[in-house]
Amino acid sequence: MWDKVGPRNWRRPLLLRPDNFTPPSRTPWGGRRIREALKADAHLQPGGPVGEAWELSVEPDFPSRLADGPTLDEVLRADPVLLGAEAPAGSTSLLVKLVDAADDLSVQIHPHDGDPQLAAGESGKPEAWYIIDAEPGAGLYLGFVAGVSRQDVETAIDEHKDLSSLMSFVPVSPGDLFLIGPGTPHAIGNGVLLLEPQRVAPGKRGVTYRYWDWNRKYDDTGRLDPSGHPRDLHRERALEVTDWEIAADAEHIDRLSHRAGPAPIDGPAILEVLMSREGPLRSEVFSVQRLAGSGTLELHAADRLRSLTVLDGRVTLHDGETSLAVSRGQTSALPACLGSLHVVLDSAHAVLCSLT
Repeated sequence: MWDKVGPRNWRRPLLLRPDNFTPPSRTPWGGRRIREALKADAHLQPGGPVGEAWELSVEPDFPSRLADGPTLDEVLRADPVLLGAEAPAGSTSLLVKLVDAADDLSVQIHPHDGDPQLAAGESGKPEAWYIIDAEPGAGLYLGFVAGVSRQDVETAIDEHKDLSSLMSFVPVSPGDLFLIGPGTPHAIGNGVLLLEPQRVAPGKRGVTYRYWDWNRKYDDTGRLDPSGHPRDLHRERALEVTDWEIAADAEHIDRLSHRAGPAPIDGPAILEVLMSREGPLRSEVFSVQRLAGSGTLELHAADRLRSLTVLDGRVTLHDGETSLAVSRGQTSALPACLGSLHVVLDSAHAVLCSLT
């Protein structure tokens, strides 16, 4: 058993299992790129569509498990030094997902962490989206178009009209990055594959309120069925938590993005800061960095748990005592207690996420 080994055994880069998938009933819009393309080298069992892979998670419903042992949450709670600055919380607030949208996601919104109507086991859920792949014409729905009022949105929902016609559609390309804060209406459009870091208080569930779900109905397995049932909507709460001062402000929505371009995997090894307190996309919540190319580089120590997800090629991590090879479609948790890591990239494209 892992607890007989002792917590010090986990003070190293930790490889997480690659198959922490949500069921189709939860993500009926899911596609096949996560299982069949991005994680093809993991030799997973054949299966149906996958909407989300929770790559790094301590969330109670879908906790990550180490490739060689217990859940990540068990490891972190057993040895708080792995958490660094997050140690007082007992576990991490970082949640990292892969999302594959073969159909449009519902139009939704997240509340602030301090929303007084959140229950004891609920949390806000600020998030960011890093675009891995996008079919031609694919994009995101972010905010409402100028002039749209709360009454306009209420009327569209109540009369089962197309709410997307009131929203700003943003075409996307690989390498684009977006910051989605509380109070911002949003939906991932069909044809988009992305990496999604989120912040959810440990031991709690991040809350999502749905305005509208494209007037769709589903059977009990999550398949579209005109004689089935619609997903639950949260009309009143979604409207209440909407920040109407920014929801239809095009300049504000534009400030939520950074177009980094495709990862230069054919060049020399580089480490790019995409999001941090200083920018280029500024955030007080997330740090997002991109590793790309071939060669070596040093990854400096940090005071928080980090997530490294490899999207192409291979990344090998050396901590002075151990080495860990992370291949395409795999994620490693990097404990806060690690010193600088010597990193070898082989035609790689990887994204490093943490909280600030």
